[in-house]
Amino acid sequence: MIPPKFDYHAPKTISEAVALLGSLGSDAKLLAGGHSLLPMMKLRFAQPGHLVDLNGIPELRGICLDGNTVVIGAMTVENDLIASETLRERVPLLCDAARLIADPQVRNRGTIGGDIAHGDPGNDHPALSLVCDAEFVLQGPNGRRTVAADGFFLGTYMTQLAEDEVMVAIRVPSFAAGTGWAYEKLKRKTGDWATAGCAVVLRQSAGRVTHVRIGLTNLSQTALRAVDAENALLDQPFNEAAVQRAVDAAVAITDPAEDLRGDIEYKRAMAGVMVKRALHTAWARSA
Repeated sequence: MIPPKFDYHAPKTISEAVALLGSLGSDAKLLAGGHSLLPMMKLRFAQPGHLVDLNGIPELRGICLDGNTVVIGAMTVENDLIASETLRERVPLLCDAARLIADPQVRNRGTIGGDIAHGDPGNDHPALSLVCDAEFVLQGPNGRRTVAADGFFLGTYMTQLAEDEVMVAIRVPSFAAGTGWAYEKLKRKTGDWATAGCAVVLRQSAGRVTHVRIGLTNLSQTALRAVDAENALLDQPFNEAAVQRAVDAAVAITDPAEDLRGDIEYKRAMAGVMVKRALHTAWARSA
């Protein structure tokens, strides 16, 4: 289908983009990679009167260090995450996970900020940002503010990003020495969203878990942080009994929707499998 008529705007600075959002109001939508918005427009699920294209704003791209924090421009594409030596050294989870997102063509265009700001529970970066303790830098008419990933996602397509704000950057603390990580994602075919996914970051000392974050993809109306599952492992020896307690606690908070990828019972079962795999992989990497 052909999308309805809209006006196209191509700002050259963040301030110009924010001003456009303020003047155009709720009838305007930001365009990043376009892989979510444009199909919705073609199906008439979204009918914005104005598109504000962020691709012409160079300051929204790139990866750099601010002390011990990795700063990723919101318009940085997935393939740049994969290729980044800074990320590979500091937050390797984001490099590995980006390889599981969509396909090479999409990764050349799709952006980390668009993936996060869209608020789709099937997207991968929301759960990844939760386990990495990421923060998002948002710019609006009153300046910039920083919001933690934990609490940013409010519901399907709903986040703390206001209509007159632009996501500028994602700030991710560098992993401490000895950090293990994993992202396990079950999908039907290359390019598909996850049937179920789990991201894990953990550290250990003397055989006990000293730090753990567990995030779930496409298993509820938002990405989930499995806090009870984390607590089941924290300060405990890493063994099959502790892992199973964490798996059970993670599955208990899921609320998947039945669709072509499977029914609710199947998705919950696969959630447990992904959590167990991710925990074991992260533990092995933390040694």
